[in-house]
Amino acid sequence: MDAPKFTTLGCRLNAYETEAMKALAEEAGVTGAQVVNTCAVTAEAVRKARQEIRRIRRENPEAKIIVTGCAAQTEPETFSSMAEVDMVIGNSEKMKPETWQRMGPDFIGQTERVQVDDIMSVTETAGHLIDGFGTRSRAYVQVQNGCDHRCTFCIIPYGRGNSRSVPAGVVVDQIKRLVQQGYNEVVLTGVDLTSWGADLPATPRLGDLVLRILKLTDVPRLRISSIDSIEADEALMQAIATEPRLMPHLHLSLQAGDDMILKRMKRRHLRDDAIRFCEEARKLRPDMTYGADIIAGFPTETEEMFLNSLKLVTDCDLTWLHVFPYSKREGTPAAKIPSQVNGKTIRDRAARLRAAGDLQVARHLAAQTGLVHSILMESPRMGRTEQFTEVHFATDQPESQIVRATILGHDSGHLRA
Repeated sequence: MDAPKFTTLGCRLNAYETEAMKALAEEAGVTGAQVVNTCAVTAEAVRKARQEIRRIRRENPEAKIIVTGCAAQTEPETFSSMAEVDMVIGNSEKMKPETWQRMGPDFIGQTERVQVDDIMSVTETAGHLIDGFGTRSRAYVQVQNGCDHRCTFCIIPYGRGNSRSVPAGVVVDQIKRLVQQGYNEVVLTGVDLTSWGADLPATPRLGDLVLRILKLTDVPRLRISSIDSIEADEALMQAIATEPRLMPHLHLSLQAGDDMILKRMKRRHLRDDAIRFCEEARKLRPDMTYGADIIAGFPTETEEMFLNSLKLVTDCDLTWLHVFPYSKREGTPAAKIPSQVNGKTIRDRAARLRAAGDLQVARHLAAQTGLVHSILMESPRMGRTEQFTEVHFATDQPESQIVRATILGHDSGHLRA
């Protein structure tokens, strides 16, 4: 029988966990399975998961289909009721060796069809199961899972559980191994990265972890993924100011630029907090660039409120926008708000935000011409700058290596060197 095949939907953390599941399934000798690692961030994500499961069954009538991930955790009955699905596994269960060992080669009928426990009872994360994943040049390391906050639009805490941190010593040892394997860049990932350490002895902060990694390892480039700017600690700001190996690119979980909408989202920052953080970080690191998540059309959002979000793009000088048209997600407080914005208005506002983002990208690209960058090569002719800007070369470069090159110009969405 063939080794299991995996389909990953959703975030980078899901992709990381898929790699861990592959190793666990292989060690357990599981065969003949198709595993779908689902996302629950929007109702559309759940719909896509169901669509993917049906496609797999049509194309593989003999396969045993296992569904896991956030949608399986939050809606186990949705997937267990599908005729195409043989087994449903929760987010905690999928990372346990014994789950896969119980399956073995002929697992169906030998174990429970639905294995989804209370994710809120989980107190540790299994981020040390694999030594990163990604391209041969860049590895991703899970240092945190879950979230203690309850934003009104978000279902993810109910799929991921409360915040849990991987101990700093485990992270440092993992990164040392990755450097020995030849990785030139490591990205720290998590669901709510700036909450790292709150559940560990002495409650260290994310900045403490970053400084420790840079002190105790020789990793050439370190990145941190999406952060909540209101939770950025002093040590993190110190690292931004003093550590050239920490890359000058931050992706910010902003979500909106209007104070009333932010309050109704139950966010912990206001508009001025976001602007103040961006200004401070850029003073410490003038070449800093920002990405950001922004939701268009949150319930009760008026045109005036939306314009505050639109203006935030330039007020914070954001470059890389992830725009999310608001999607009503059953099970969240926001879904119960009476004043839902109509779909056409949501789509229009999302398009206007994306257009503003395109202008910001064009400005950023134009400003790079003539500058010399250190570029990490992901393929012979494509790499990324310190700010994660894509660069194309006319001739082959050493793959997975960092090369210094002068930017000659830019084309649609990328630089030329």
